[in-house]
Amino acid sequence: MKNKNNVMISLTSIQWQDDEKNETELLTKANFSKSGENYIISYEDTEATGFEGSVTTITVNGSKSASIVREGTANSVLSLEIGRKHYCQYGTPYGAMQIGVYTHSIRNSINKDGKLYLKYTLDLNSSFLSDNEIIMTVNQ
Repeated sequence: MKNKNNVMISLTSIQWQDDEKNETELLTKANFSKSGENYIISYEDTEATGFEGSVTTITVNGSKSASIVREGTANSVLSLEIGRKHYCQYGTPYGAMQIGVYTHSIRNSINKDGKLYLKYTLDLNSSFLSDNEIIMTVNQ
């Protein structure tokens, strides 16, 4: 059964690339629902995220796996699973790329305190692109 709620989310995205830290913060309205073991958070991207005109949906299953799907002006699908590398499509204004995603950590305590933490590394053709962290708080 799906219950959809309108919530506010606080989202911090941190990207490390060549010792340079790039941090983006977003406070926005989102749709929040639970379907079986999955928590689903969906929000409209803004200029702040660099993906204005897209909708991002994060689906998380316990602390085992998650997916980040972006649809609209930018399209991408990232699959995150602890200890496994997935190859995913990542859309850019210059075309789609296939990137490797290696997940280091998924900490999901949405049902307790509304928090989700994701940490993963991206590579392109086995060359390091960036280390990434997503820290989200869902305020119900």
